[in-house]
Amino acid sequence: MEVHNVELQISAVAPEQYPTQGYPEIAMVGRSNVGKSSLTNTLINRKSYARTSSQPGKTQTLNFYRVEEKVFFVDVPGYGYAKVSQKEREKWGTMIETYLTSRNQLKGVISLIDARHQPTEDDVSMYQYLNYYNIPILVVATKSDKIPRGKWNKQESLIKKTIGFDKKNSAFQMFSAQTKEGKDQVWNWIEKRMKG
Repeated sequence: MEVHNVELQISAVAPEQYPTQGYPEIAMVGRSNVGKSSLTNTLINRKSYARTSSQPGKTQTLNFYRVEEKVFFVDVPGYGYAKVSQKEREKWGTMIETYLTSRNQLKGVISLIDARHQPTEDDVSMYQYLNYYNIPILVVATKSDKIPRGKWNKQESLIKKTIGFDKKNSAFQMFSAQTKEGKDQVWNWIEKRMKG
């Protein structure tokens, strides 16, 4: 999709604040610092529209980005960041769970995992959780430019094996914000979900 118009419509913490236009929604989940903002910026052809934070764990709301009056990208707070209190984490957990399990407009979730490492326990839990609720998932392995291309298959196998990848409900894509590798494939997946 050619993107010219993007707007952060609302930062929501509760269902009554969610947008009401009825556009399909694609959520992005992942650990703090995994590259959610970079993926969003690459998809919408902007340098720094989605705020990349120098302080991991800073996004504490569901940020609804309206793209071309056709779809919302929903940036979900990053998980696995230690400096957030247990109470805060539980509050986020409830907010995220409410959104992921009750939002009819949610058509799919992009789950970002760092291509360079084995997925963390949090990555595995999030993937299994989404899969349990039958939400279509695109696993995006970010920062793939940081590993030699010859090792991509090995990393893909490691990630899939660790998270318990279910190919009935999921797709997988290597991605780099630096080289734009995988951008078109991610958009193809999003557009299929929008129609579905």
